[in-house]
Amino acid sequence: MLLIRPYMREHAVEYAKAWAFSQNPLFGDFDAIGGNCTNFASQCLYAGSCRMNYLPVFGWYYISLDERAPAWTGVEYFYNFLVSNRGEGPFGREGTPDEIEVGDMIQLGRTGEGFYHTLVIVGFEEEEPLVAAQSDDAYDRPLSSYTYDFLRYIKILGVRVRTPSVSDCFDGVIEGTSLMPENGSNEPDGNESDGNEPNGNESDGNGLTPPPMFP
Repeated sequence: MLLIRPYMREHAVEYAKAWAFSQNPLFGDFDAIGGNCTNFASQCLYAGSCRMNYLPVFGWYYISLDERAPAWTGVEYFYNFLVSNRGEGPFGREGTPDEIEVGDMIQLGRTGEGFYHTLVIVGFEEEEPLVAAQSDDAYDRPLSSYTYDFLRYIKILGVRVRTPSVSDCFDGVIEGTSLMPENGSNEPDGNESDGNEPNGNESDGNGLTPPPMFP
C-alpha cells in the first residue's frame, strides 16, 4: 500500500536557485538534443519529492543518460506522468491560476507546435508567477516576459511512497554528490508494478504508445 507525504516545495525552489544557471553533474545536459527545460524541471521536482517511479517506459526516473524515462526530459510525457501517476513518486493535476504555488510547474505552448517549454514557479510578484528554467536559463523571470500562445499549470498534489520513513535525498542532490536517499529506499528493485502499467494495447490511458527516448 502506498502512502502520501507532502511535496517539499521549498526544496524545489532552493534547488532551482542553486542550479538554474549551471549544470548539476548528477544529470545530463540535453540542450544540444532538444532542450534541457524539462530535465531541469524534473530535477527540481525530485529535489522536492525524493521519489522516482521506475516503471519501465511510463515511469519518471533518471539513472544515467542512457537509463531514464521519457517523462524525465519530454514536455508532454512529463505532464502525462504527473496527471496520471497512481504509483510511487510525485503526482498532480492540471491546475488553475488562483491555486498555483511555488514548486508547481507551467508549460508553454505554440499554435501548430504544441507544448514546448517547462517552467518551475519559484515566486510571485503581486499575482504574477516568477519562474526558473533552463534552455534560456532563468531564475525569478516574470511569466509575462515569455512569448507563447497558450499555457497550462501543473499542480503538484503530493508524493506517494512505499514506507512511512522519511528518506531525504535533498542534501546529496543539491550538492551534486548523490541521487539516492541515504538509505537507498527509492532505488530500482526490478519489480516496479505500482498501478501505472500499460494495458494490452500498450496505452497508458492517455492514448500514448510507448514513447521514444528523447528530451
